[in-house]
Amino acid sequence: MTTPSNQQLAEDQGSKKLHFVIVGGSLGGLATGLALKSLGHDTTILERNPVPLLQDQGAGIVAGGDTLAFFKRYNRCDQKFAVGSKRRQYLDRDGNIVHIEETPQNMTSWDLTYNLMRANYDGIESPYCKVPEPDPAHGKATHLHDRQVTDFKEEGDGIRVFWKSGQGEEGSTYGDILIGADGPSSTVRKILEPAVERKYTGYCALRGTMPESEASEAAKEAFGERFTFFHSPGIQILAYLIPGKDGTVEPGQRLINFVYYTNFPEGSAELEEIMTDKNGKRRQITVPPGVTDPVAWEKQRQIARERLPPQFAEIVCGTKKPFVQAVTDVISPQHEYMGGKVVLIGDALAGFRPHTVASTSQAAFDAMIYADYIAGKISKEEWKRQTIGFARYIQKRGVDMGERSQYQNLSLEEYVNDRNVASVPREQEVYPEWATAF
Repeated sequence: MTTPSNQQLAEDQGSKKLHFVIVGGSLGGLATGLALKSLGHDTTILERNPVPLLQDQGAGIVAGGDTLAFFKRYNRCDQKFAVGSKRRQYLDRDGNIVHIEETPQNMTSWDLTYNLMRANYDGIESPYCKVPEPDPAHGKATHLHDRQVTDFKEEGDGIRVFWKSGQGEEGSTYGDILIGADGPSSTVRKILEPAVERKYTGYCALRGTMPESEASEAAKEAFGERFTFFHSPGIQILAYLIPGKDGTVEPGQRLINFVYYTNFPEGSAELEEIMTDKNGKRRQITVPPGVTDPVAWEKQRQIARERLPPQFAEIVCGTKKPFVQAVTDVISPQHEYMGGKVVLIGDALAGFRPHTVASTSQAAFDAMIYADYIAGKISKEEWKRQTIGFARYIQKRGVDMGERSQYQNLSLEEYVNDRNVASVPREQEVYPEWATAF
């Protein structure tokens, strides 16, 4: 049987219009849809969420080089995308600066990124930006919500994807190629690799934001256009500015975003408490903004006052909608299946620990390089080597960083070095042989 990804794409890439079915409508799926749409291919996104728009995740994003490159290539909205950070700095327990790295970086927010992608992908209007005019060279973009994928089967030269809705409706969508972009708990990956498990690592990321207008002068000084860190045994916390309401980057209207890693041993009463929401529901991975148990969070506020520098304790205690994410590990042994008819990208391929600040960059890079392969700009071997190499190498780096941060008592110099290594641009990385073998 001839498959579109092997013979047809190898011999005639860029000239045959294809239909891609993309499972997952968050940043990875939207990035892939946008990149393939721009080549003139048709795309259909199947998103399991029961509502048309995903809700604000309340999260900040460090916009790495690949994220910035993606938006430069595909964003047609006239909207500033990020807040600049002029340096990385480290505080001691008393809140004094003890180390500075003069390294500019860019910070954005999940909600601005998502809404810019929706505006560009399927023309969804929002207060974040004006929808660009349709480009007649682009393929058709379809976004379907309330579609929980249940299975997929090869059919002729393509693949049929089966789904069901929350109301019990069942159906299917046919395409040439299936892209699994459905995150670390990927259904597509589970069907392909049932033995691959997403495993808890023994600690959580406590997260939240605080309007910079509500912060003290000391907190504004610590976090204003600065990427600020604090380490102590079993604890790492970092904070930076991100765009505010409706994506504004105006000074005084931005948000201070924090990520606070702290240990909660598996099976402990403390883990059960922090992962149980205010309605008594035990969440497996994420307690979303607005439903964190106030009693459990008050305990964390008290611990923050005792353990953190005062500037960090202020923003942890000042956030109005904290949320909790269990830190997990997962990686697939490969990213291409059924002769190229099924491809995993982003977190569905490898879930990075957030210390790497590379999850969004992975989604952006995977989308761009796959589009380049489909367009015939690079070989299949180069696409596979770059994608799987990045996934394996950075996933291992995240594991190493997390284990050192949460379970070892290191010197400040070692923590600084870990962060500096993680900030090396992807194109300057040299992957070891084990990372690129396939």
